[in-house]
Amino acid sequence: MSEALVALTSGFPADSLTDEEIDAGVVSVVGGIEQVNYILIRNHIITRWRENVSTWITKEMFLDIIPKHCGVLLDSAYNYLVLQGYINFGVAQGIKERILAEPSKPHVIVIGAGLAGLAAARQLMTFGFKVTVLEGRKRAGGRVYTKKLEVGSRTAVADLGGSVLTGTLGNPLGILARQLSYTLHKVRDKCPIYSVDGRPVDPDLDRKVETSFNQLLDKVSKFRQLMGDVSQDVSLGAALETFWEAPGDSINGEEMKLFHWHLANLEYANAGLLSKLSLAFWDQDDPFDMGGDHCFLPGGNGRLVQALAENVPILYEKTVQAIRYTSDGVQVAAGGQVYDGDMALCTVPLGVLKSGSIKFIPELPQRKLEGIKRLGFGLLNKVAMLFSHAFWGIDLDTFGHLSDDPSLRGEFFLFYSYATVAGGPILIALVAGEAAHKFETMEPTDAVTSVLLILKGIYEPQGIEVPEPIQTVCTRWGSDPFCLGSYSNVAIGASGDDYDILAESVGDGRVFFAGEATTRRYPATMHGALLSGFREAANMAHYARVRTSRLKVEKNPTRNAHSCASILADLFREPDIEFGSFSIIFGRKDFDSNAILRVTFGNQRKKPDLQHSNTLLFEQLQSHFNQRQEFHIYTLLSKQQALDLREVRGGDENRTNYLTEKLGVKLVGRKGLGPSADSIIASIKSERSRRKTPSGMLKSKVAAVKQNQIRKAKIIGSNRFSIPRANVGPKIARNGINEESKTLGNSDGLTSPCLDIQVGASSSNIDLARPITNNASDFASDSNGSALGHLGDNNGSGTDVGSNVGSVLSVNNHLDCLNANCVSMFDGNSNGSNPQSNGSQHCLTSSLCIDNNLSSPLLNVSTELLAQNLSYSDGSAVPPCSVVGTNSSGSSSLIPSNPHFGSFESQDYVGNISDSMDGISIQENIFEDIMNELLPPTGSSPGTWQVTGKF
Repeated sequence: MSEALVALTSGFPADSLTDEEIDAGVVSVVGGIEQVNYILIRNHIITRWRENVSTWITKEMFLDIIPKHCGVLLDSAYNYLVLQGYINFGVAQGIKERILAEPSKPHVIVIGAGLAGLAAARQLMTFGFKVTVLEGRKRAGGRVYTKKLEVGSRTAVADLGGSVLTGTLGNPLGILARQLSYTLHKVRDKCPIYSVDGRPVDPDLDRKVETSFNQLLDKVSKFRQLMGDVSQDVSLGAALETFWEAPGDSINGEEMKLFHWHLANLEYANAGLLSKLSLAFWDQDDPFDMGGDHCFLPGGNGRLVQALAENVPILYEKTVQAIRYTSDGVQVAAGGQVYDGDMALCTVPLGVLKSGSIKFIPELPQRKLEGIKRLGFGLLNKVAMLFSHAFWGIDLDTFGHLSDDPSLRGEFFLFYSYATVAGGPILIALVAGEAAHKFETMEPTDAVTSVLLILKGIYEPQGIEVPEPIQTVCTRWGSDPFCLGSYSNVAIGASGDDYDILAESVGDGRVFFAGEATTRRYPATMHGALLSGFREAANMAHYARVRTSRLKVEKNPTRNAHSCASILADLFREPDIEFGSFSIIFGRKDFDSNAILRVTFGNQRKKPDLQHSNTLLFEQLQSHFNQRQEFHIYTLLSKQQALDLREVRGGDENRTNYLTEKLGVKLVGRKGLGPSADSIIASIKSERSRRKTPSGMLKSKVAAVKQNQIRKAKIIGSNRFSIPRANVGPKIARNGINEESKTLGNSDGLTSPCLDIQVGASSSNIDLARPITNNASDFASDSNGSALGHLGDNNGSGTDVGSNVGSVLSVNNHLDCLNANCVSMFDGNSNGSNPQSNGSQHCLTSSLCIDNNLSSPLLNVSTELLAQNLSYSDGSAVPPCSVVGTNSSGSSSLIPSNPHFGSFESQDYVGNISDSMDGISIQENIFEDIMNELLPPTGSSPGTWQVTGKF
């Protein structure tokens, strides 16, 4: 096997870097000759260790092979592979000898002695950490449980939990077996299926239905690409049953039962009901399947658990109730005791996290809680039976059985023969899907009786007697308080991102998480759990090294190797600039501020359908189908350099040359950006958070709109004319009311949403290309700072702003109100013909009242707002301007340039529509769709939203 292929089976691209390697900064420049040499060295080290996995391979073994000028790359590759658990891991004697008798590094408390916890513990001990493992059960292994069945002289073992090693090429569990000289047993392909009455299903019909079922999966997979955000609300089961077409001209009963058998097999693979699996992402981990055979380990997987647990300090029957974490360390409460440590690793199953039985102090971040809630956690149960002899024969490892009840299609639908690997004649019946949940309350004797009836129906017609089992065991994984289920799946509304979210550490690198539900590549697998333990051991070693070096770890508790990728991905979903393979994000406050540039390599991203370009789901779908091999590299620029880069012609190649040769920048991975990028990321994120509606507010605002039957604003209603806008570009942008400005008040004294506007102008002394900020200190409040009594009210009489039909408009000299006497604010529907003069001293807009004819501008003599208290984003003052509005020639001196035209149809309400779309470059038809969905027509404003031009 070539070295490139060996690397491929280990999870590395044969000729490129992984995202994790880029993050770790294994090379100084991505994409150059240095990377080529690094990959050759990396692949050679992996291959060398795989030749003899029982030895500890050292860096010195390669000094005579690797050229001296590549010594730095040798250090980088070797250190990365050891730290991340790609080499020098396991239970061989040569590996165990590396564990120090006296640990010199911080104390780590590992919660759970399953595969993830044991893998992490052994790695940390090898790295020199002091480790204590707390386990609630009386045994190690967690959901990997090999049960010994014995009666008299008859003894055998059965795997009641994880049983199949799925893919042996590169599987770390296979490496452990090699270190222990265990031979794996390949699960043979032969799997006859028997009908309800025990007759063998016709092999031709079996193959025909299986082919049709696989074609059905392909059809559904292609269909979901066209569904957009609809697929987030559709289950895999609904799609399969909708598109099912039986082979031939009609669907007969046997074909339908076979179809449901395959559905049951799919529910077994996902430990979940198909009705709850996400159509969009149920198979998001398929691209990462490990190649090779599926195997049983003779003697059971408990042998691997036993080897991993050897000499690991495990305290059994210690049920953890609480984990407290601070900047100084952690405290774990378990079994009436409190254990102090520097860091904690939580490896409990997702079912336990969902139950909330472990209290985190402080509470876990909302982001993680929501990820825990979204992911699914399913159920699989088993009936293990020890017989006096293998009456079913030893020439097969599996056989299936059909059910005539679709709701019980998963009940004893598949049998595993352990006769060749268990040390005795053991047969295991699987219970999946809905049947697995019903099985939790079924009496064990009834379950065994049902299984025996099936077996007798199959074998007695063949003249084979089915004896009574010597011993039986029924699992109840859903009722087990230490797991509350079997393994994870991607439920409706979840995605692969949620696995990454569960993997994020909290508390500034104090509490870490591992387990099969924390790995998006290998979820629901034993090797996934093991690898997650290696991953977190590396993360904890990193944080300990940072603290020891007195380097500052990011203040954001979720910004670690996983969340950093997630934060940047979130920010880059709405880049400020995007061209070719380049995307750029930056803050908007300072024109000379720094920017972060991302370059995308790999498959070209398809342009999203306009109908869905504003949805996160569509981006996830595009990623799922079109970006499986994508990776990103980054660099820091000034905003001006980013704008200059955009103007470079000749495509991405010329732009890359401009970056490296003209600007002299270096493209690196996320971690390669260094600490200098942290403040930029935090600033951009914070700024966007302020501009956007906080979580939950949009819903409450929309609810308020529906309750009061008013519309916040219109670009232009179908029954209104359009007011010309200042030309400030093609985006919805908000550089308006200062965050510290006071909010508008309602007539009932309650606070209403801020009126959020951007001001632009076309006079020669106003720079339209520069955002303008309102720094007014007296914004729509009365002189003592209290809420306005009547916003926009005509002398307190209650006349609706924007809907006056009087013929006379009056002068506004009110001291502290918003156009108190101006009865047609923002509205050209007044029958009056004269513009309004405004003498207010603390007025929002001197006079945004205009007449139908737009015959003359409006006079502004305000002293504290639009006339003089504006500044550009760099802090310089906007030149004063005394005229507000639009005249007949279409020119203007200072007019609002945001979508807040049309009408505000209540004297008590002024709102805004751009708070949740700030900074998004968006197609006009999409904007209309969003607005019509969020703020549908009301009785008083039946018109739909329309875009009449750039804004």
